[in-house]
Order: sequence, then structure tokens, then C-alpha cells
Amino acid sequence: MHTPLRTLLGQKKGKPHSVSPNSTVAAAVELMNANKVGSVLVMEGDRLVTVPLERHWTRIGRSLAADVRLDDATVSRRHALIVRQADGVRVLDDRSLNGVFVNGSRIEWSSLGDGDELIVGRYRLHFVEVPAPDA
Repeated sequence: MHTPLRTLLGQKKGKPHSVSPNSTVAAAVELMNANKVGSVLVMEGDRLVTVPLERHWTRIGRSLAADVRLDDATVSRRHALIVRQADGVRVLDDRSLNGVFVNGSRIEWSSLGDGDELIVGRYRLHFVEVPAPDA
């Protein structure tokens, strides 16, 4: 069962929130140390939430089937996909009405790099690349 992200964050409708660089770095380091994950999305409402991107693809949308559920009318049921591939991580617009924006530009698909900002509806997401731990 998925909990709406706004409920997890305590976020109210309105303008997108942004994440301060210091809290982004701290969250990424904490997650890296705890979970040894290669990449995460960092989201902020009243508090910081990190979502590990452990699977080959992660669905973002308003649907109950979404891996990252954003319960807001500005978000399509199937809004975006984040895909991990051998050559990097990409975000794809999944036929959304309001589009997906990376660093301010509307995209159909885009490679993601450390610190890139994604806008999905009224939500701002930040992609943080966490180096894989040495074996």
C-alpha cells in the first residue's frame, strides 16, 4: 500500500518547495552509509525524504501503482519514469499533461546528473548521485 507523498511530507498544496544544498548532501551521505544505494531522489516538504532508486525503473505519478506517489491534481496518474541503465540514469515523461522539467527545461527524456532538479506538477525533486561503495 502506498501512502500519498504529501502525507509523508506534511506538504500542503501550493508552489514547489526546494531543497537546500546542505540538507541534500547530508541526506545523500546518510542514505549512502545506511543503504549503500547508487542513486536517490531527494524531496522536501516540511522534512526531507529520500527515495532509493534501487530498481531498474521507478514510476512517479498520482496512481496507486506509482512507486513515488504524488497525490495532487497537477500530477498525472502516470507522470514520469526514472530508468537506471548501464550508461546512467534517465527520466522519461510518461505522457503527462503538465510535463516533466529538468533544470527548468521541459523534456520528453533526459539523462540525470548529480544535483539536477526535476519538476513534476507542483513538486520539486532533486537527483543525487551517490557513489557505489568500494567492495
